Amino acid sequence: MEAEIKLEYGTSKEAKAVSEAISPDNIDAPAGLSIQTFYSRNTVTTIVRYGEDNVMTFLSTIDDVLRCVSTAEKALISAKKAEQIS
Repeated sequence: MEAEIKLEYGTSKEAKAVSEAISPDNIDAPAGLSIQTFYSRNTVTTIVRYGEDNVMTFLSTIDDVLRCVSTAEKALISAKKAEQIS
């Protein structure tokens, strides 16, 4: 099974920040599971590959990636607001 998730941002700086924020997840993937995240210009791409038959593990992994992205995006929004205040 394979999924490719592409997310576009307003700037390459934002894409880089999100990519770097979720990249540590690439390190500790269980056996049979591969997660690769990278950015180019203003787009973050995550490729999830799973060589086993348990579709729930595959879907849970995608859900985890998207939760991490959501957290990173919320942090970016907070940082932008903090910049505007100071």
